[in-house]
Amino acid sequence: QVQLVESGGGLVQSGGSLRLSCAASGFITLGYYTIGWFRQAPGKERERVSCISNRDGATDYADSIKGRFTITRDNAKNTVYLQMNSLKTEDTAVYFCAAALYHNNCPQNAMDYWGKGTLVTVSS
Repeated sequence: QVQLVESGGGLVQSGGSLRLSCAASGFITLGYYTIGWFRQAPGKERERVSCISNRDGATDYADSIKGRFTITRDNAKNTVYLQMNSLKTEDTAVYFCAAALYHNNCPQNAMDYWGKGTLVTVSS
């Protein structure tokens, strides 16, 4: 059974930092996949936060977090990370990781596997 498990969420103050992890198991090698981070804030649609390509390792970030978040991958550990710095209250959301084999831009409607999410809450 292919599984993606997010961890690292929690409660932080505005301006603080968190590092989210996405660990893969069950007949999946994350190095073969493009990996995206998505989030869904209360009362809002799910949005793409960041993406790292399996083709060339290129990264992409939503304008709202550009310069504050960094996506990285450690293929030896089968894990992808999202380092979140200078957190704002509007970053509060459930964060999901997802994997795609045949796309390099993390289309939300075409990701092959999804984790169940981890909650990030940023207080004032």
